[in-house]
Amino acid sequence: MGKNLTSRAEDYSKWYNELVVKSDLAENSGVRGCMVIKPYGYAIWEKMQGQLDRMFKETGHENAYFPLFIPKSYLSKEASHVEGFAKECAVVTHYRLKNAEDGSGIVVDEDAKLEEELIVRPTSETIIWDTYRKWIQSYRDLPLKINQWANVVRWEMRTRLFLRTAEFLWQEGHTAHATREEALEEAELMMNVYAEFVENYMGVPVIKGTKTESERFAGAEETYCIEALMQDGKALQAGTSHFLGQNFAKAFDVKFANKEGSQDYVWATSWGVSTRLMGALVMTHSDDNGLVLPPKLAPIQVVIVPIYKGLDQLDAISEKVEPLVKELRSRGITVKYDTRDTHKPGFKFNEYELKGVPVRLAVGQRDLANGTFEVARRDTLTKEIVKADEVVDKVVALMDEIQENIFKKALDYRQEHITEVDSYEDFKKVIEEKGGFVSAHWDGSAETEDKIKEDTKATIRCIPLDASEEVGKCMVTGKPSVRRVLFAKAY
Repeated sequence: MGKNLTSRAEDYSKWYNELVVKSDLAENSGVRGCMVIKPYGYAIWEKMQGQLDRMFKETGHENAYFPLFIPKSYLSKEASHVEGFAKECAVVTHYRLKNAEDGSGIVVDEDAKLEEELIVRPTSETIIWDTYRKWIQSYRDLPLKINQWANVVRWEMRTRLFLRTAEFLWQEGHTAHATREEALEEAELMMNVYAEFVENYMGVPVIKGTKTESERFAGAEETYCIEALMQDGKALQAGTSHFLGQNFAKAFDVKFANKEGSQDYVWATSWGVSTRLMGALVMTHSDDNGLVLPPKLAPIQVVIVPIYKGLDQLDAISEKVEPLVKELRSRGITVKYDTRDTHKPGFKFNEYELKGVPVRLAVGQRDLANGTFEVARRDTLTKEIVKADEVVDKVVALMDEIQENIFKKALDYRQEHITEVDSYEDFKKVIEEKGGFVSAHWDGSAETEDKIKEDTKATIRCIPLDASEEVGKCMVTGKPSVRRVLFAKAY
């Protein structure tokens, strides 16, 4: 199986697009800007979804489902929210089709116009807060902590598989609290849940921080985020958690009777991650040979490829392999034993390398005679011969070793690509030539932020939560600054 992948050095964007398609993760659909997630890609997403769902429930959240369609009037109730999403909304205006009178095909029935247009959800704050008004009456109903797994539509003009599509899959959490402090604590908690998942399961290091006012979610008072760095030196926002204050509660009149008996508006959060994480997974770890998947999220953690001539040899190998498969599965390892006779071993080696399977075992007649297996690691592309009675322990140990190794590799790359600068000239040079995160002083104004973006296409990715106070001068205006912020070009 020839991979024929464009190299990352030659054209990173083309490499990414080819890899997503050739490794069977996803493909473009007949609907412009939308994708088909193929079974192998969806299996990874299911693993992500399963782990995140467990983490949400462990922190006291429950799943529910809300309508795909949102009345236009709902979106109008929170001014900054509608302004933030207005240009991305798909609108349903009619509810029926009919055959054209001239026989040319199906047309919209002009008599079936909706009394009020419906928005295909770009996010669900408005429909959910209209519902919460009915659910919340007293402090006894709080906190209300709901999560939804769903699809959303944001009408993107320039799309790329997983990273930016008109329709994508995600989860969105929406919580209501009795106090400001509880809501802020919730928003920070969920940012930390995301960070734990992305680092410990995806193997992607992240920086936790807050967004500037111009980069916040529409309608939020504070946006917490986790930022990751891809191999081309561009940043990717891997998850966000928003403190919404009382904005949506006031817009939808969601009040509760507090312990003192008086009426008050609830305090809100929302938070979400999407199939964009699939793009982050591909771009952080993969190489010119294909995907490199962390064992914790790989649909197939170990593949066993027999090397044989004739059914007698295959039967002899299978007799040795089948107990091994059972033992590995009993240890929690997902295993595929590939006995297809339609493809040669070399083709299979290439295929599983392209698909990022963490460990490959090969066994032929010599291995049978010697009581050994050839063990190949996808992350380092190294091989070793392991005794049959030691191979299970070896494979189990490799799961942790590979998970740690790919995280460390990504962390080392990020550390090498965080650059402190003090002058605007140095800033522009680093952004253009080296890339990565640039740590610099900023005067806190939107005008300076806009100028930097216009000059360099770099944005403030976050104000790091662990940033220490450091008196300095804005690299652009020379005005006072109390801490550095992180800039980067971003997806």
